[in-house]
Amino acid sequence: LQLVALHRLLLPRPHRATNRINIGSIMRLLSLLLVSISLMRAQKPNCESLAQAKLNRASIASASESNGVCVVALVARPTKDSEINIEVRLPLANWNGRYQQYGNGGWAGAINTGTLKAASKEGYVAAATDDGHARGAGDAAWAVGHPEKLIDFGHRAVHVTSVHAKALINALYGKAPSKNYFLGCSDGGREALMEAQRYPEDFDGILAGAPANDWSHLFTGFIWNEQALLKDEASFIPASKLPAIQKAVVAACDSVDGVKDGLIEDPRQCRFDPNVLLCKDGATECLTKPQIEALAKIYAGPKNSRTGKQIYPGFPPGTEAIAGGWAPWIIGNPREKSLQFAFGNSYYGQAVFEKMDWNFRSFEFDADIDYGDRKAGVHLNSANPDLRSFRANGGRLIQYHGWGDAAIPALGSIQYYDAVSEFFGRFPDARAASPAKLADFYRLFLVPGMGHCAGGLGANQFGQSGSAPTDPERNIVVALERWVEQGTAPDKIIATGTGGLSRPLCPYPQVVRYNGTGNPNEAASFSCAAAK
Repeated sequence: LQLVALHRLLLPRPHRATNRINIGSIMRLLSLLLVSISLMRAQKPNCESLAQAKLNRASIASASESNGVCVVALVARPTKDSEINIEVRLPLANWNGRYQQYGNGGWAGAINTGTLKAASKEGYVAAATDDGHARGAGDAAWAVGHPEKLIDFGHRAVHVTSVHAKALINALYGKAPSKNYFLGCSDGGREALMEAQRYPEDFDGILAGAPANDWSHLFTGFIWNEQALLKDEASFIPASKLPAIQKAVVAACDSVDGVKDGLIEDPRQCRFDPNVLLCKDGATECLTKPQIEALAKIYAGPKNSRTGKQIYPGFPPGTEAIAGGWAPWIIGNPREKSLQFAFGNSYYGQAVFEKMDWNFRSFEFDADIDYGDRKAGVHLNSANPDLRSFRANGGRLIQYHGWGDAAIPALGSIQYYDAVSEFFGRFPDARAASPAKLADFYRLFLVPGMGHCAGGLGANQFGQSGSAPTDPERNIVVALERWVEQGTAPDKIIATGTGGLSRPLCPYPQVVRYNGTGNPNEAASFSCAAAK
């Protein structure tokens, strides 16, 4: 109405000798108009209106306000056999302009609403998906007879979540996010690398923690460990033996990094011979010969039974007894109930062979691997080293991995980083103004002593779990945002541990090195240096 009135004032008036414009009236109307516009902008977005949003091959299940956040639940059906549940949380005030999407764990099957709540309270629009099924993270029975659901889990669900979340952002705020981020660890790390490889325009910044990106070969390693430990009754290593193993490894390798602190900075430098643990003269902190053979196989990793070729890296020594480490993941406590056994059997028994009664003892480390790669690995693996499109789109990727990870060996992250490095050495990006340098867009940080995604020994807290200082030197998420938005790459990240412990994390291939003086519990006493 104010616009109409202003328009009439400015129009020439017929039937008048003169067309004098009332400047005072115009100024009053302009003032009222500006106040109205400000009030309109100050009004919070209408959450309920999103219930009517039109999405491609997806439907809104609900849209409601909760504690100042618009919570939207939707179901995407990109195929006739797809049912991908997605939750998006949009702040109704003080949106920081950023979009964060979170990855899953294991076989997925649920949405981590707690993480979304925390992110939206901090001003982010946050979203996540169950990856297309609701069976839980422990098995893949949902994949039997459902090839489209395996594709949804592999990569499609994460991508359509990004597409639909951004459509809702535009619908609610009338604009796109300023920057888009993906954060994930374990399977979420696999999803993170998948996004960089298959959908390089979805995200500006990606944080990939402990990625299970070579899924088919990692899970083959689980079967390898299961066969080694359950070869017969004599081969099994009980969890009670793990402290003795770790003690022997640390005794042999602790001082290799220049400081004796019960922590092995780089297990690749450790030359540990499991035979020193052989029982003799009535010793109790020891292993029998069959147990030593099983331990050596776990360290070595799976190999092709015909050619002897390495299939996937083994698990580094030095953190066998940490909480949440070998006992639940590799050994199993009780026996035959390890997480690795469950994941390995579900991958081959359900996703690959689709036989609920499949037995790991029948597995062959040659033909069965090839079949699994062709049938399931093609959808699940995110091991493609070609990141040229992600780089050309201005993307930034940070990867991290704990050396004490008993779920996914840290050597797997090194293997992928080295593959990307070799690829860019052979195929530089012709679209780039200068030769591609990995450090310009991709950095890997290895964390001594840390377990799977968090926990373990040493300094293992650096913002990866969402609760840390906002300092980009100490928070890897904030460091990623600064890199994307300000162009400042992280040269190191300061991690903290219990008792005031702090250590720098260095971008691979650099390693942490003690300066020779200073408190070994303080980060200032260490530097990042080239590996010897």
